[in-house]
Amino acid sequence: MRKDLFDLTGKVCLVTGGSRGLGYEMVKGFASYGADVVITSRKAEACEGVAEEVRAMGRRALPVGCHVGHWGEIDALVEAAYREFGRVDVLVNNAGMSPLAPSSVDTSEDLFDKVVAVNYKGPFRLTALIGSRMAEGNGGSIINISSSGAFKPQPRFIPYAGAKAALNAMTMGFALEFGPKVRVNAIAAGAFLTDVSKAWTQESREKRDTAIGHPAQPHEIVTSALYLASDASSFTTGAILRVDGGVI
Repeated sequence: MRKDLFDLTGKVCLVTGGSRGLGYEMVKGFASYGADVVITSRKAEACEGVAEEVRAMGRRALPVGCHVGHWGEIDALVEAAYREFGRVDVLVNNAGMSPLAPSSVDTSEDLFDKVVAVNYKGPFRLTALIGSRMAEGNGGSIINISSSGAFKPQPRFIPYAGAKAALNAMTMGFALEFGPKVRVNAIAAGAFLTDVSKAWTQESREKRDTAIGHPAQPHEIVTSALYLASDASSFTTGAILRVDGGVI
């Protein structure tokens, strides 16, 4: 495959949850294809560590501490990105949380609100702020990291599945609102061996009831993200791309 197919030279990418897991892999992937990167997560020091890696690759990087579940912090994040780079060409709403509840009746209001805030409210606000600027400017690409759980919800993570289903609906709505200059798509991720997987059983880390039969390594998200971020997907918007190993 030609490297220039995914060329991001001169582009600015903002990745939430960019200090670890899938976000970290996407940050490195974007930088390797020429992009400068805004890296944000709740821990500013972790973002700075990733930023140093990006700078060592010859690209510019801006680390910003931000809790995407907090509306006011999102406004500050956007202002910091535009102050540093003048624009954002690619936004990846990757930050999320997927705690398991003991039962639905024992799910607290606080837990429910946190899950919805991080997985849906934050991406909505960030997409509204950056997507509107993209539409007024030279356009761009927005990628929402959803989940296969939105299609196959299970009792112990109904709020999470519901928030990701809302993220899917938001993807299609914003594609219409900000098109044709802004493309908005989602990746419905399956089981990946990120930090979260450390809490899984050994069997769950090795086997899955999917067509491929096992979880993915974190780097396996990158080519899908590069496709949606770059001009390679110029006629793709409002789509939900399943990267789940073939969930049955």
